[in-house]
Amino acid sequence: MSQADRNCAVVDEVSVGSVSPHVALRPEREASCASTSASDVPSITAAQPVTAENRRGYKRYLWLLGLLAPASALLPSQLVLWTGMPIFWWSGLMVFFVIIPVLDKVAGEDGDNPSDTDVSSMQEDKFYRWCTYAFLPIQFFTLLVACWMWSFGDLTIIDRIGLAVTVGLVAGTGINAAHELGHRVERHERWLAKVALTQTFYGHFYVEHNRGHHVKVATPDDPASSRLGENLWTFLPRTVVLGLISAWHLETQRLARESIRPWSIRNNLVHSWLMSAVLFALLALAFGPEILPYLVLQAVVGFLLLETVNYVEHYGLLREKNARGRYVRCSSRHSWNSDRLCTNIFLYHLQRHSDHHANPSKRYQVLRTCDEAPQLPAGYATMVMMAAFPPLWRRVMDPRVIAHYGGDVSRANILPRKREKILRAYAAPGCVQARMTKCR
Repeated sequence: MSQADRNCAVVDEVSVGSVSPHVALRPEREASCASTSASDVPSITAAQPVTAENRRGYKRYLWLLGLLAPASALLPSQLVLWTGMPIFWWSGLMVFFVIIPVLDKVAGEDGDNPSDTDVSSMQEDKFYRWCTYAFLPIQFFTLLVACWMWSFGDLTIIDRIGLAVTVGLVAGTGINAAHELGHRVERHERWLAKVALTQTFYGHFYVEHNRGHHVKVATPDDPASSRLGENLWTFLPRTVVLGLISAWHLETQRLARESIRPWSIRNNLVHSWLMSAVLFALLALAFGPEILPYLVLQAVVGFLLLETVNYVEHYGLLREKNARGRYVRCSSRHSWNSDRLCTNIFLYHLQRHSDHHANPSKRYQVLRTCDEAPQLPAGYATMVMMAAFPPLWRRVMDPRVIAHYGGDVSRANILPRKREKILRAYAAPGCVQARMTKCR
């Protein structure tokens, strides 16, 4: 059997068996992200169906559980205290990559879309805003506790590194809170977004995400859109470096239009970097300079978690060009989605990514899941772990990308240096004829 035939068989197997019905050879159409009726919303228990209205009231208070994410950085010291087991300094890895995936599996799909009549009232409901506001003081309180432990706690170097990784994972979810706040038009929320980014020294995200990524998403020009055949470990340096360059370019262009020098305090990047520098300096003064290596480590862990999620969200997806040679408007087809309830709560519906890109002004609580969007086989936490192992990632995701494009791999966003190799590997005609004919 040739390489193309073997690849074809893998794609066909995935198309027939494990690819979501939303991916496999469904005719492409524009995203509607339509609301679901009460009858469309799955019940919470099989014995007693729950109406969409009641489910929405029930879910309203689940958003408070999202505050457990930043609070999880308080777990290590308590678990070590009560068990005497230093492994728990690394408890962030257990929470984010073991407990949450298990809860995703147990809780299952969310399935609840707000109706058209509910969207307006939910959008203006201040309760949901305070759920994101409350994230920040918990995030920074846990950072202070970590600094105290690094400076005065009886920890080995390995223990301190484990605590830094745990705090960094919280900082990464803090960037997600900044993501939600940074899309708002209210000035105080945009300021809070910058505050949330200070812990990771990643203030340029405020500029690059809104004015760069959302404009160029699912194109070869976007540093945050991963390409078919590109593994996570080559994507990370590319997106970090090019994202920073893009943000600087966008911001200096804005300042030039206003006749302002690039290194002005009105430069959002300079402003954000100064905020981070002040935060790190104050913490070093309060707890000693020996905490600085751990502050740097937690910042790196935080922004690498963010960029790994970016890797998952648009892998291999490409916007088509219209007759004028311009990319079509971003639609549901251009983001990978997952509707697992647990991760939805902890990441403020980030997994409903198609609706977010189609309607970036929507607040997280009114984002809808879209039938037309390509679906991931698991929640974001599980997919982030999978991305860390490129052979496993490509075995699971490459066939899904190809199935999404009806077997025509040339329509995907392919890593340029691997383009010819990938085209040859999947060149067998009719390679993806899901549920119909097997290609042998």
